[in-house]
Amino acid sequence: MADSANLVTITDDNFQDEIENHGGLSMVDFWAEWCGPCRLIAPFVSELADDFAGRVRVGKLDVDANMSTSMRFGVRSIPSVLFFKDGQHVDTVIGAVPKAQLEQKIEQHL
Repeated sequence: MADSANLVTITDDNFQDEIENHGGLSMVDFWAEWCGPCRLIAPFVSELADDFAGRVRVGKLDVDANMSTSMRFGVRSIPSVLFFKDGQHVDTVIGAVPKAQLEQKIEQHL
C-alpha cells in the first residue's frame, strides 16, 4: 500500500515545525527500512493518516536518518509510535500493535 498523501515525512530538521509547533494532536511512527515489524504497521499508519485527516497530524520518522530526534525521545525499540499534544510528548506505543490500539490512543488524546 502506498503512503497516504496525508502522511508527513518527519526529520530532525523539520520536527520542531511539523510537530512541536503544531497545535493539536500528532502521531509519529519511528521506523526503519530494515525493520520487519515496522513494515507490518505501515499500512495502519497510512490508513490512520486518512481516517483522521484534518484532526490529527500523522508522520513517519526514519530513525536511521534522524538519530537526534530518536535519541531525544529515548526511542530504543522500533516501531515506536509517539503521540504529541500541542507539541508535548504525551504517550508512546512500542511494537507492532493492531490498528485498533493506535486508534484507541488517538481517541484518548483528542
